[in-house]
Amino acid sequence: MLAWPIILSNITVPLLGLVDTAVVGHLPDSRYLAGVTLGATLFSFLYWGFGFLRMGTTGLTSQAVGRESDSDVRNLLGQSLLMAAAIGTLLILFSQPLISLGLWLLNGSEVATELAAEYAHIRILSAPAVLANYAILGWFLGQQNSRVTLLILVLTNSVNIALDLLFVVGFGMTSDGVAWATVIADYTALTFGLWLVMRQLKLLEGRFLRSRLLRVAAYVELFHVNANLFVRTLGLLFAMAFFTSRGAVQGDTVLAANAVLLQFIMLTSYALDGFAHATEAIVGRSVGRRRWDEFATAVRTAAWFSLVTAAIASLAFALGGHYLIALLTGLPEVRATAGSYLPWMGAMPLIAVWSYLLDGVFIGATAIREMRNSIFVGLAAYLPVWWVTQGWGNHGLWLAFLTFSLVRSAVLGTYYLHHRRTRWRPAISSL
Repeated sequence: MLAWPIILSNITVPLLGLVDTAVVGHLPDSRYLAGVTLGATLFSFLYWGFGFLRMGTTGLTSQAVGRESDSDVRNLLGQSLLMAAAIGTLLILFSQPLISLGLWLLNGSEVATELAAEYAHIRILSAPAVLANYAILGWFLGQQNSRVTLLILVLTNSVNIALDLLFVVGFGMTSDGVAWATVIADYTALTFGLWLVMRQLKLLEGRFLRSRLLRVAAYVELFHVNANLFVRTLGLLFAMAFFTSRGAVQGDTVLAANAVLLQFIMLTSYALDGFAHATEAIVGRSVGRRRWDEFATAVRTAAWFSLVTAAIASLAFALGGHYLIALLTGLPEVRATAGSYLPWMGAMPLIAVWSYLLDGVFIGATAIREMRNSIFVGLAAYLPVWWVTQGWGNHGLWLAFLTFSLVRSAVLGTYYLHHRRTRWRPAISSL
């Protein structure tokens, strides 16, 4: 019951990516799709890198709910929103060097980089709204209010999709139209989210405490959790950006084909994250209450649903992958190239599913160092495999990315089994 609104809301995010890809992919030149791909990858760093504002807020809020501390629930929101506003403002102030450096590292073609820069200078304007929305979503999810998450994300992505079509198809804009659509949608979502927050605060006891909101020392726990999440997310986004940049080196057609296939992965990951996010909230509450029976039941049930969903996704890509590719782009060379790498899509969900689920467990338990470590062990396998298989072209790149997901899942699974035997179990009283 907790997961289904999250799954629906999560699916709207990659659906937006699919619409972006489809709208730009049907323009007469693949350089527009390549430009939006580079720009979107850049914002994976600039925005998703601060995804700790969602994850950290969920874990700490759910534990506060388990302790039945309305004051902590209220003040965690205030702290997270202040952090979001400060970071978002800094991103805008330093946007020029950040965008230039990011696009240089992505190493796309000159034409694609030019279009990506135009896209990025528009998208950066929504930084405060995006980060504040992360905090709001995490806060509601930590209170097991997943239907609010659904409302906010459906509104955001519905506005975005409608404006995509209006600006690109109706007004004849290109990558800049996609960027402006996203900015307007982000601020629309923030306005709606703050209205929902005000309604929820009326149901909580206590008040905002100046000592919690303005003293640096009061942010110690939040900083501790968020710092490890930040490092972990940067490692994950490096893996994604490295994949995109190595595809870009092989030409705009390969870059565009990989962009289409990555939309399949994003669609699957957001669906699976629905169970992971539900697990975050229940695990966090269980940890706050020290209810290890509830903890075990949540993980076991989420694992079953996640595995079934991953199997369905693999089967769908195997049977209907070429049709899905055709929906996303009308360019014959991109369709043919993407089709040649489609078999990797069949294996990816079944391997990556465990990392998605266990991320939810560790976020709820605020055991963030383990998540951080899994990413870097995965990278230690990813990069050598890519180096050894460079002669295989894009197939070698996909093998390396699959290896990264496999190793990450294995490391998290090992940590989970260890903690279930030692930390996440009832204390044994000594006589």
